[in-house]
Amino acid sequence: MFIDEAKIFIRSGDGGNGAVAFRREKYVPKGGPSGGDGGKGGDVVFIADRNVNTLINFRYKKKFEAENGHAGANSRKDGKDGQTIKIKVPVGTLIRDFDSGEILADLNNDGMEIVFFKGGRGGRGNSKFATSTNQTPRFAEEGKPGKEKMIILELKLLADVGLVGFPNAGKSTFISSVSAAKPKIADYPFTTLEPNLGIVRYGEYESFVIADIPGIIEGAHTGKGLGIRFLKHIERTKILLILIDVTDEHYQKTFSIIKKELQNFSEDLANKKKIVCFTKTDLLDSKDEVKALKRKLRGHNDEVFYISAVAGKNMKPLLDELWQILNQ
Repeated sequence: MFIDEAKIFIRSGDGGNGAVAFRREKYVPKGGPSGGDGGKGGDVVFIADRNVNTLINFRYKKKFEAENGHAGANSRKDGKDGQTIKIKVPVGTLIRDFDSGEILADLNNDGMEIVFFKGGRGGRGNSKFATSTNQTPRFAEEGKPGKEKMIILELKLLADVGLVGFPNAGKSTFISSVSAAKPKIADYPFTTLEPNLGIVRYGEYESFVIADIPGIIEGAHTGKGLGIRFLKHIERTKILLILIDVTDEHYQKTFSIIKKELQNFSEDLANKKKIVCFTKTDLLDSKDEVKALKRKLRGHNDEVFYISAVAGKNMKPLLDELWQILNQ
């Protein structure tokens, strides 16, 4: 199950109270104040971890609270600091304010660690308030409270290339042919119900990541179909690979709809580098049909490739082009 959004409550620990105490020793008649300081409250820390792939853990646990600091004691003993709570999230997780939707943090690198809330400061014990004019203070400081907030965790997959297209355009077949990803492949709409990531090995030591999202239909940006929920996953990509079924008689309208949906979703998506890729060319009866299609697309601004993932036709030139663009 793929979980890409979660609402959780977080709270840092309260600082411990300072102590009011006095030395009581047999041979020290005026021992003076000896109350220790309270411990600091625990912090709330988020860590981006590449070994965590989804937000599914936050479906079952929704409250994360750091430990409170311990109170000070006599003999100037300071209280123990509260334990920090460390929350591991997938790389590519955004932290948003629940009320305003404002982005508060973006954990987009493996190992990235942020102290989201610091714990409350511990209160000072009465030993800290002794002065020449007040040698026996009978008060101490209370610990400062921690901070709390309701937040939204939103996962945006990190990929170099995003696959975009209508349902059954061949996206799942494409990603399974160039990587080790094994998405469900079938001849019915919305085969892909959640994003898939595939690592493409290029040459001996190089690689790049492709993201496949559910098919887009007209009106996706308003909530129709499944694509709207996952369009955000390709906002971080560098290239959009638009896949169109070569047997689609209305391919020009299909391409226009896809570009319009990207534009309506965000300017960032609309302005990304795009490559148009006609799939399933193995279904065409002759090379003349491909040539006829190429003639119709003369003057097209975006680069166009004609491939068959099943038959492996023209796959290498396409991957070469993707690699070249990614390394510019």
